[in-house]
Amino acid sequence: MPAPTSHSAVHHTEIDAPAGRVYALIRDAADWPRRFAPTVHVERAELDARSERLRIWATANGEVKHWTSHRTLDPDGLRVRFRQEVCSPPVAAMSGEWVLRERPGGRCELTLHHTFAAVDDRPEDVEWITTATDRNSRTELANIKALAERPDTDAELLFSFEDCETVHAPAEAVYAFLAEAAKWPGRLPHVSRLDLTEPTPDVQVMTMVTRADDGSEHSTESVRVCFPGELRIVYKQIGTPPLMTLHTGEWSIRDTGDGLLVTSQHTIRINEDAIPEILGADATAADARTRVRAAVGGNSAATLALAKRFAEAPHAA
Repeated sequence: MPAPTSHSAVHHTEIDAPAGRVYALIRDAADWPRRFAPTVHVERAELDARSERLRIWATANGEVKHWTSHRTLDPDGLRVRFRQEVCSPPVAAMSGEWVLRERPGGRCELTLHHTFAAVDDRPEDVEWITTATDRNSRTELANIKALAERPDTDAELLFSFEDCETVHAPAEAVYAFLAEAAKWPGRLPHVSRLDLTEPTPDVQVMTMVTRADDGSEHSTESVRVCFPGELRIVYKQIGTPPLMTLHTGEWSIRDTGDGLLVTSQHTIRINEDAIPEILGADATAADARTRVRAAVGGNSAATLALAKRFAEAPHAA
């Protein structure tokens, strides 16, 4: 059977920042979920000083895809080569390269090359991959350009925090409560509606309507990646409330020897443009962080407390 036809795509952008700064953004793949809009989660394994393996979950044309890539790092040549070892249909093969070239005045040019093939060469699949590659590449290059040109933008807008609960119950019972999000409307008072689908095993796409203390409601859409063997669930909101431009998080369960430490971790970026309209003309980024911390932390603390009650109840044993 002949090999699938190879196709290629090239995208580039000029960046008003040093090439080394841009290379660092490309190099740090573990941080891509908060930097690249399409990237949901990355699991990184270092193979040696110049190569690594990445397991990546990302959105493409409105779908959630998962693949494994091998990357070769060349900091001296300002290049990063990648090749998918495990592809997600309709992709049969995908490889490429990030290439940086220094320009006068501390500027640089970033080019992203892709070479790909579709399963069975189906024209509709070639078009699907071409569209997804073009859309995601343009988004990623724009994200990198903005971050490199304004490296201090996140200083007051990006923050992380955790809420924890100690639970004396089987870890499987706690994990089940967190993983069975479809049941949350009947278990969590602040969740008024939740629609959940699982496009592939251990990947959940959910739209959740949350009720605030003042009775108002807001809707969020998230992609969750479940790791039952590791007792953790990572997620990224792909539809955030107006006061946020980013929300990633993780539920984790760890046996301390004196009960389970169940942790809800959040990383959030404030939407600076929305602060005056939502909080008032004199409100600051600090005010927005306080408001979001109270709302998000309040919901996660409530979820942790109810997970504890559920898991410690006799029926959960």
